[in-house]
Amino acid sequence: MSVVKILCVIGTRPEAIKMAPVILALKKERWAQVHVLATAQHRQLLDQTLGFFGINPDTDLDIMRPSQTLSTLTAHLLLDLDEVLLKEKPDVVLVQGDTTSVLASALACFYHRIPVGHVEAGLRTGDIQQPFPEEANRVITSKLVRWHFVPTENVRQNLLTEGVVDANIFVTGNTVIDALLTTVALGVELGLDIDPSKRLVLVTSHRRENFGEPFQNICEALRTLAENNPQVQFLFPVHPNPSIKDVAQVCLAGLPNLTLCAPLAYPVFVAAMKAAYLILTDSGGVQEEAPALGKPVLVLREETERPEAVAQGGVRLVGTDCTRIVEEAQRLLDDSSAYRLMAQGVSPYGDGQAAGRIVQALREHFC
Repeated sequence: MSVVKILCVIGTRPEAIKMAPVILALKKERWAQVHVLATAQHRQLLDQTLGFFGINPDTDLDIMRPSQTLSTLTAHLLLDLDEVLLKEKPDVVLVQGDTTSVLASALACFYHRIPVGHVEAGLRTGDIQQPFPEEANRVITSKLVRWHFVPTENVRQNLLTEGVVDANIFVTGNTVIDALLTTVALGVELGLDIDPSKRLVLVTSHRRENFGEPFQNICEALRTLAENNPQVQFLFPVHPNPSIKDVAQVCLAGLPNLTLCAPLAYPVFVAAMKAAYLILTDSGGVQEEAPALGKPVLVLREETERPEAVAQGGVRLVGTDCTRIVEEAQRLLDDSSAYRLMAQGVSPYGDGQAAGRIVQALREHFC
């Protein structure tokens, strides 16, 4: 059996979480020689997450610079990836999700005629500006890759509509559920100074399209909710981007029941989701994880590329209008019947076996 050289590209913390099950599964295969490349689009958060899963990058581009534009980031990535591809000469490259690292990797591989497998392929909002720039990254990447590993049948239909050959689409489930279930089984404690007798509202926000006025509105809504509900504890692990961190520290300071903290390590964040009564987020991954834990999610975005949980009732889009955020969150805090309808504990994103299905598809192709 010939050895297949597989280059796995990881840029951000969410990519690390969702690629880790695939990398670990591939490392068990005798036919696969795995090389992990970190672009380090997120430096500290990426290192922390890879360390938790016991994954050490073989190549680290350390690409991020302060106040770097998307154009500069993309240009640097293309140049650095070009050198890596020429040196390593992989048989296949795997990417995950919708970041600039994914787009640049797919484009560099296209130039080198190296086939690419796209984990979590085919997600769409239908609006090229929402989310920005992720929707464009996804659309362009889908035109360049060979294998599309999609989380749901709904996503498969997206790609068929765009003309992708059905034989190149594999419905695998989402690898985030693989990572989540493995982490939940460890039973990690939250370990924060949070009153366990109070209901906990967990908040995350980091989307680029929410920078500026939208995030100001989110913060105003959080302040209103915290002031109106002194018996409820709010926890907001704040993204390090200054467009989020600086605004949150100014707008949300001085609230005794609202805790701002640094981003939590992945297992601790899973513990926070488990402990939460309600989650407010603009994160894609949290939209996938929280329903599997039976936690209602209010999405701080106007569009979502993950409509499955919305259709099932566990996730609701509320946008960034301050009044609507407050109204929707307050309703769930006050109305136990409305809360129970959302807290279903049903995940439409898989059974925790997605990585195995991805490995099987590659095995059948190469072996």
